[in-house]
Formats: sequence, C-alpha cells, structure tokens
Amino acid sequence: MVLEIDEIKKILPHRAPFLLVDRIIEIDPFKSAVGIKNVTYNEPQFHGHFPHKAIMPGVLILEAMAQVGGIAMLYPEENRGKIALFGGMDNIKFKKMVVPGDQMIMKANLLKVHGDYGKLHAESYVDDVLAAQADFTFALQRPED
Repeated sequence: MVLEIDEIKKILPHRAPFLLVDRIIEIDPFKSAVGIKNVTYNEPQFHGHFPHKAIMPGVLILEAMAQVGGIAMLYPEENRGKIALFGGMDNIKFKKMVVPGDQMIMKANLLKVHGDYGKLHAESYVDDVLAAQADFTFALQRPED
C-alpha cells in the first residue's frame, strides 16, 4: 500500500517545514512502514547547516525515521488524531552524511507495543547504504491530554 502526502497529512500532525516524510511505500499497521524523504537544498535547515557544505542535521534524520514509525502506529482508524511523543532514543548511530539530492529510504519496525506505549527500531538508507539507525520509545496521546 502506498500513501501519498495528502494521506500522510491526515495521519501525522506535522506540517512544513517539519513534515519529513514524502511518501509511504509499504505499511503493515502496528508492525512496520517504509517511507521516503526526498532531500532538497530548498529546505530551511540547509541555509545554516552548513552553508559551505549542506548536511542534513542528525536530529532531523532521527525525526524523519520516527515519523515513519509514527505512521505505522497512527494509521489504524482507532489511533487517528493521536500524536506520538518521544519517550527516549537509544542505540543511535550515524553512518553516512545525508546531503541535498539524496533520497532517504526509512524503515521502521515496531518491536513491542503495549497499549499506547511502544518501542521501534528504525533505519535510514541512501543509495542502499545505511545512513542512520536508532531505537525509539514512544507514547501515543490525544493532543488535548
């Protein structure tokens, strides 16, 4: 199943410039998702990080990976309208710089889910080379809570 940007915006509360997933190319709700982020020089972070050599900030790579995992959790109708909040990040590794012109393929797998809490492992690839990986703990909540 493919989710285009309009469907992604129905699932995630993020908006530009902080919506960091352009397309979901695979999804197995409550289990996994694979998403794409097309990295372009027009994004605001590249005007300051770093002007002489644009590099996507690691925190934004992590956020993009977490958003793909969030889509796997928030896709089911019973979770629509909730937001995924970070509880923690572990085992973070950056292996390759991500620069304008790259396409990140992000794979998120839910390791365990207990009610509105869970843990997921995510990886980001550029040209089939591992760029980053991390484990995330999260909690789902209604925005008004």
